Amino acid sequence: MEYRIEKDSIGEIKVPKDVYWGAQTQRSFQNFRIGKRMPSEVIKAFGVLKKAAALTNATLGILEENRAELIAEVCDEIISGKLKKHFPLVVYQTGSGTQSNMNVNEVVANRGNEIASEKLLHPNDHVNKSQSSNDTFPTAMHISALVTIKDKLFPVCDEMIETLSRLEEENKDIIKTGRTHLQDATPLTLGQEISGWKSMVVHDKKMIESTLWHLRELALGGTAVGTGLNSHKNFGEMVAHEISEITGEEFVTAENKFHSLTSKDALVFTHGALKALAADMMKIANDVRWLASGPRCGIGEIEIPENEPGSSIMPGKVNPTQCEAMTMVSVKVMGNDTSIGIAASQGNFQLNVFMPLIINDFLESVKLLASAMNSLDKNCLTGIKPNIKKINENNDKSLMIVTALNPFIGYEKAGNVAKKAFKENISLKEAGVELGYFNKEDYDRWVKLENMIRPIG
Repeated sequence: MEYRIEKDSIGEIKVPKDVYWGAQTQRSFQNFRIGKRMPSEVIKAFGVLKKAAALTNATLGILEENRAELIAEVCDEIISGKLKKHFPLVVYQTGSGTQSNMNVNEVVANRGNEIASEKLLHPNDHVNKSQSSNDTFPTAMHISALVTIKDKLFPVCDEMIETLSRLEEENKDIIKTGRTHLQDATPLTLGQEISGWKSMVVHDKKMIESTLWHLRELALGGTAVGTGLNSHKNFGEMVAHEISEITGEEFVTAENKFHSLTSKDALVFTHGALKALAADMMKIANDVRWLASGPRCGIGEIEIPENEPGSSIMPGKVNPTQCEAMTMVSVKVMGNDTSIGIAASQGNFQLNVFMPLIINDFLESVKLLASAMNSLDKNCLTGIKPNIKKINENNDKSLMIVTALNPFIGYEKAGNVAKKAFKENISLKEAGVELGYFNKEDYDRWVKLENMIRPIG
């Protein structure tokens, strides 16, 4: 491999000749070989903010137009993913993300100078003008978090809602046994049960949406400690407007930069709503696999697609694998919520130095939820079918339809009917007649499943 010599405040260092990064990136690359690379969404967000900063500085008259245009051109390449290989740094580096900020600065400068065929750009003096790692990295966090949620997660939520709406309508008249405490309960329709699942996704999406405003507040303009040192007084407001133009999403400058540099509460808040979605997806996936359990010795009230063999030793076994994948993702998101919460609590004085961890785990949660929900929807939920025979068998065996007798014979007598039926393995009708509480005609008139799935009147 051929090398070139780059210099920084520490001294000279060899850098591969065919890369756009410089000395500071190289030192980080050599010193931190811990875990995976910084998420591409963060790098793209840096492309957005560096472009916006350059254009804003040009408008303010503190950066030459030709330099600003050159920076913007390279940033467009970064945003498109064209320069992906030039961002080798890992998540577990300096906790401020300084090295990733400098990675972007160096790549923009060197690539820009290559395009211009002359040395027009300096990574600090031009690309990083009016900025600090301490305000650019939090800004990249907010941009990448919001854009990833809206681009990757929300469309999947909408598709799942559509699937569950269809299933709700298709199964609206199928009456089945309800269950509480894992015990038999009064009946409901399969459509009603599915409507609960749908409502969870609808509400979770709304809850996530309600948190996003806080991510729209950007730290850019606070520079090193929140005072805005070395930036124009109008820079923060103007650069937020420019970022909005580039992304098509509304962003504003944070009112208090001392808060936005050191506190990561907005990400904690939004991730809490993501955790709520994960919790509901755990519930839906578990419901589906319980209701599909069997095929002969379980509940078996629904059938799900048979996607692959389920056992290396038991022939013919098929497992609810999509549900299992979803529940594992839910657990991972809950774990990420813990790490994000702990990391966010470590904002000492004017800076939090757990930021790469926070945004890595945040984006991992968003992308995992989007992927797992899409897979569950396409490979499982959409193919759910009711097992009418099993549903009817369970309806016939359920003792909890005795609840329909409460208004006619009272709670205590109805309880006696259920206990006698269970103890003697006879029907509720037979038990009540033997106890002398009613005759067969009364029972048939009082106990109708279709009347038990809605309020009286």
